[in-house]
Amino acid sequence: MKSQQESLSGVAYASAAFLIWGLSPIYWKVLHNIPALEIIMHRTIWSFVFLLTILVFLRQGNAFIAAVKKRRTFLVLIPTTILLAFNWFIYIWAVNNEHILQASLGYFITPLVNVLLGMIFLGERMRPLQTVSLVLAGISVLYLTVYYGKFPWIAIALALAFGFYGLIRKMAPIGSLVGLSLEIFFLSGPALAYLIFLDSKDIGALFHMSIKMDLFLMGTAFLTAFPLLLFTLGTRRLNLSTVGFLQYIAPSCMFLLGVFLYNEPISSAQTLTFVLIWTALCIYSTDSVRYYRRIKNPVSSNFSQDGSV
Repeated sequence: MKSQQESLSGVAYASAAFLIWGLSPIYWKVLHNIPALEIIMHRTIWSFVFLLTILVFLRQGNAFIAAVKKRRTFLVLIPTTILLAFNWFIYIWAVNNEHILQASLGYFITPLVNVLLGMIFLGERMRPLQTVSLVLAGISVLYLTVYYGKFPWIAIALALAFGFYGLIRKMAPIGSLVGLSLEIFFLSGPALAYLIFLDSKDIGALFHMSIKMDLFLMGTAFLTAFPLLLFTLGTRRLNLSTVGFLQYIAPSCMFLLGVFLYNEPISSAQTLTFVLIWTALCIYSTDSVRYYRRIKNPVSSNFSQDGSV
């Protein structure tokens, strides 16, 4: 059982991370003229510079070097590095190609994916109402697929990538900051080579567009590394199901931005899909609240169950 102080700090870390991610389309829209792959390369390089500075400041450079030398750490973090890069690419591409609503759908599904992954890999038992939530989510995705005649791959790809990323990072035997720094470090070599290639062909964005774009590209370091660090700090202090509950913050912000700020069209099929997903999340949330209340006050819970109150 997590201590109350640890759980509260975990909630604060994770909530801040999801709020930043939920509002991030505003930032990425500024860079819409730059290819998604090139943006990812800049995210990687500038994020590593940012994290390296933090490592030196906090005197964790030796821990970073020691982790690099551990074969087990390397094997665990390579999959998370791949998942991280994949998630970045799909998300930025979706935002800058008018698919914010489908991206938000993906992150609405993610909490339910976390419940399923927790059951399969961590031995967490699925309660009846959680099962109902997952079934509703499955029905909504199936309906959208049949209606459009194509699978909502953006939403599913984001949900699976982020779900597995959180799962593996939760189990990784390494600290949050050092682990994240290693992931970015693994991506830095290919990223630097790609940017040098673009510059040699005189087709790179950095120093070729405007000072504003240069600053925004460099600023991806903070937007990328800071919420990821908050996320990893949060996941190590919380149950996976609690992390899933807090993830509603990000897709809710994204949905509102897509509909009201960027005027993305929303069809009747999408509306019904979101209604089904929100219904599933309401059922899941209600079940989670009742479950944690029952854990905190088992005596009154027993009275309630047998009708003695």
